[in-house]
Amino acid sequence: QVQLVESGGGLVQAGGSLRLSCAASGRVFSINAMGWYRQAPGKQRDLVATISRGGSTNYADSVKGRFTISRDSAKNTVYLQMNSLKPEDTAVYYCTSTIGAPLRQYWGQGTQVTVSS
Repeated sequence: QVQLVESGGGLVQAGGSLRLSCAASGRVFSINAMGWYRQAPGKQRDLVATISRGGSTNYADSVKGRFTISRDSAKNTVYLQMNSLKPEDTAVYYCTSTIGAPLRQYWGQGTQVTVSS
């Protein structure tokens, strides 16, 4: 019914930048919040950033000042601009969105981000 497809992951050196994208398709007539989580090997999945339907943003302390989340509602797409990347940012990044009525949370398949030192 709803698919979230991430793109933009890859390998980058420390200090570099990457931009992740996530496009929602299917029954997406009512998208609420969108966001990004990440999961490093052996660790739990943690919040990175979220953006509400109205554009309010929230960031994990570890990425404040380096990452920027944005969305294009016309394209049902959320972005994560990641600057000044550090090796500890290495993880699988997952897109998520709450959609529909009643709201239901959907997840993408994840995209790998690897930051080399």
